Parts: sequence; C-alpha cells; structure tokens
Amino acid sequence: MSKVLILEDEESIRSFIVINLKRNGFEVLEAADGNEALHKLTTVPDIDIALLDVMVPGIDGFEVCRRVRETNERLGIIFLTAKVQEQDKVYALSVGADDHISKPFSPTELIARIQSLLRRVNVHREQSAKVSFHSGPYTLDLIAKQFKRNGDAIELTPTEFSLIQFFLEKENTPLSRDLLLDHVWGKEYMGDPKIVDVNIRRLRQKIESNPSDPEFLQTVWGHGYKWKGQGQ
Repeated sequence: MSKVLILEDEESIRSFIVINLKRNGFEVLEAADGNEALHKLTTVPDIDIALLDVMVPGIDGFEVCRRVRETNERLGIIFLTAKVQEQDKVYALSVGADDHISKPFSPTELIARIQSLLRRVNVHREQSAKVSFHSGPYTLDLIAKQFKRNGDAIELTPTEFSLIQFFLEKENTPLSRDLLLDHVWGKEYMGDPKIVDVNIRRLRQKIESNPSDPEFLQTVWGHGYKWKGQGQ
C-alpha cells in the first residue's frame, strides 16, 4: 500500500482528498501546517508521495519542499495550489517538485497524477535488467539508484532519475518533448508540457559544468533534447 502525505490547511479540502485517496487504496497521513508536514516527512518512514499546498500556516509548501529535498530526492512531490501564475509553476519545479495541479481539480485527475508519479518513483527504486550505464565522467547505477560524476554522487529526484536513464538508454538520439512526456510522465499526463523543459534546466544545473553551455544534455533545436555520448 502506497503512503501519501497531504499538507492542506483547509479541513474540508483535506477531508475530500483523504476520502478519495483511501477509496483508491492509499495509506494517508495528514498535516494542517508546514511545520507538521516537515516533521512527518523527515520522521515517518516510507512515505511515497507528498501533496503540498503552498499557502499554509507556518512555513509554506515551497519551503517544505526545499527542505525535504535537501535529504530526500526519492520522495514524489506534487503541489496542490490555487495559484496559476506561470512563475509559481516554474518555482515549484525549481525547488524540487515533480508535478503541479491547480485547484479546483477532480478526484480522477488527482489519482491519475499520483499513480503516474508513483510509477516513476517505483522505477527509481526497482532494479533493471541492465545494471548500469557509463557515459564520459558519468555513471548511472540502477541497483544502487545512484548517478555519479567522476565518482561523486549527484542527488536526483525520481523524475530526474527517469529522465537521465532514458537519455542514457537512447544516447546520441534526439528525443522530442512529446516522447519524453510519454515515457517519463506517462501518456495520461494532463499537466503543462513545459514541465519537460523545467526539469531539463534543473538537471543541467546539477550535472553540467557550465549549464548555460551544456556538454552532455544538449538541445536539438526544433526537436527536443539528446544526451551527447562519446565520439559525437
């Protein structure tokens, strides 16, 4: 049974989410403010997904996400917010969120988003037939779930790990945004397709020596992105 934490200060909304998650077989933890959510996320084991509202008492959802990501890159994080400005969506992803869903939302959409993210989280945790990939100074270990540059580990979220794995599997092959969306987020993903570009920018900040002039995770103008391997 997958474990989901909900940070939402409005009791009616929180209860609505809890009921629908339990109906779909999830174990649910609740938090009414940012401090309570942060405490549970850092002390309760095996939480798979966090649903974070932004405007809550105490520290806000953005700060909860930022602090959790300092020590936990494997947690799946979805923001639930009434804010719809583009900069809010981008900022949510920049602090470590995997997805964003705007209020009001239907139970069907919420469950679909959670299940899609859970698949990425589980891929991040499970073993694969091929245990590792090597490209230049980088190594991706699918058993240890580690991505390293010159032997130094780089912390990746489940979504980032799935992206890197797909790029290394398709080394030197241009991958369109639509293909990346379908493979990493799932064909049923109903969010903003710009989530691909935001995650690419975040990955470059983590892995490239010069993110503004990437050596490996390159843009293919008019198409998408590719991982530039050796000899290319």
